[in-house]
Amino acid sequence: MARRGMTVEILGIARLRQQLEDVDSGILDAIRRAVTESSEAVKADTKRDVAKDTNNLEEKVDARPADDGFSATVGWHEAEEYYSRFVEVGTRRAPAQPSLGPALEAERHRYRARLTDEVREALR
Repeated sequence: MARRGMTVEILGIARLRQQLEDVDSGILDAIRRAVTESSEAVKADTKRDVAKDTNNLEEKVDARPADDGFSATVGWHEAEEYYSRFVEVGTRRAPAQPSLGPALEAERHRYRARLTDEVREALR
C-alpha cells in the first residue's frame, strides 16, 4: 500500500445529503459553489503559508471536489508528498510548520458567510 500525503476531509455529508433531497436545484448549485470556493480558499491559504524548502509542497497542494460537489478534500494527495504530514505536525527533531490546519481554521469561520451569500443569491 502506497503512503499518501496529508489530507483533510469534512465529515457529515451523508446526513446533509438526506436533508437536501427535497431542496431546489438552484440551492444545491449554490451549496456546491460555496464548497468549491471554500476548498479553493483553503488551498490558496495553505499554498501561501506552507514551508518553502523545495517548493514541492507549495506546488502540489490541491483541492479535489467529491463527485457530488458537496465536499472536497484539500491537501497533498500523491504518495511522493507523504512527508507533508511531518512538516505539518512536526517530528521529534523538526518543529511543526502547520499550514493546512490554520488554513482550515480560518476558512471554518468564513464558510458560513460564504454559504449564506451563495444561497441568498440563488433565492433572488
